[in-house]
Amino acid sequence: MWTLFISAKYFLTKRKEGMISLIGVISVLGVALGVASLIIVLSVMNGFDSEVREKIIGTYAHVIVLKQGGIADYPDLVSRVEALPEVKSASGFVTGQAVLRKKDSIVGILLKGIDTRKESEVTEVIRYTAEAGKALEGDTIILGGELMKSEDISVGDTVEILIPYSVTDLEKARLKVIGSFTSGRYDYDANMAVIGLEKARELFRMEDTVSGIGLRLTDEMASGRIKSRLQSMLKYPYVVKSWMDLDRNLVTALALEKKMMFIILALMVMVACFNIAGSLIMMVMEKTRDIGILKAIGANCRGISLVFLLEGAMIGLLGIVTGGFSGVFIANRVNAVADLIERVTGVAVFPSDVYYFTEIPVKVSGGDVGVIISVAMLLTLAAGIYPAWKASRLDPVEAIRYE
Repeated sequence: MWTLFISAKYFLTKRKEGMISLIGVISVLGVALGVASLIIVLSVMNGFDSEVREKIIGTYAHVIVLKQGGIADYPDLVSRVEALPEVKSASGFVTGQAVLRKKDSIVGILLKGIDTRKESEVTEVIRYTAEAGKALEGDTIILGGELMKSEDISVGDTVEILIPYSVTDLEKARLKVIGSFTSGRYDYDANMAVIGLEKARELFRMEDTVSGIGLRLTDEMASGRIKSRLQSMLKYPYVVKSWMDLDRNLVTALALEKKMMFIILALMVMVACFNIAGSLIMMVMEKTRDIGILKAIGANCRGISLVFLLEGAMIGLLGIVTGGFSGVFIANRVNAVADLIERVTGVAVFPSDVYYFTEIPVKVSGGDVGVIISVAMLLTLAAGIYPAWKASRLDPVEAIRYE
């Protein structure tokens, strides 16, 4: 108990050496800045990760089943996979490469045929296309918003779709553009066109087959397990892929970026901890006489060590609490802060045409905040080990004589 009292007294009283107090303040601010930066940056990274996952899942479905040459018995297969308790819904689709032509403009696209009755239960394509998706039947087509911009196409225009099979053999159709979709993924919106399932079968000469089946699960994070189960159940020549397989590079890159940002920003906290260690060493030098008196009246080495460990913990705790509250507060208002900076400087902090988001995505994770606080606390405690050991090794006679 006396160790806590002494360390609190040292922490709260004014130091003789102004430099020690300054280093202590810098240490607290350093820890606070590091903790706040970690919380803000990781919250934004979590937001990006969540938004990207949502867009990938909304674009592809949680799991897709493919087969070389197409799936002929797809209604039966849909019934089989929908019988699994983890599967909410399934829908067939047709997809392939095509050429879009409008007057003299020709561009390669990815053409996807969907069952408008069931697609909304599997992906978000119908939601992206608003009302147009529900009317997607016959000779109609919906184009990605970026594709329409680049090719100067408007709703109501007629475009020609060409699917070549050889130099002299091709399927073509004139389709009316009835709407556009914006998924929030540039690569998807700049290259994708959507038509009805029957029209796609006709153009790709697939008769009663489909390219694959998309599945929506009760839990998208279980897609890896369900993928393995379906692959074992269906076997070759069926190929089962999860949404993570379809954009593995992007998902892996986001996870790696988050780890690297954590390591880089944790170094800020480590620098602040070196300041804490320096501050405590200087305090040991200032309090040498006090340490000698404490030892003379019976304080043991362990107690003396604990005084300075607690002192370091108090400095760290003050910085962690300050940084924790500041970080969560700013993270939850990061868009307001970005708008303020934009108004003051005139520079766009988060241009939507570059990042393809209307605002900075943020997701504060309680687990991440807990890890940040725990790591920062361990680092600040570690910073006090050497000064505490040095204080405990002082000879009481020499310490009392110290001036």
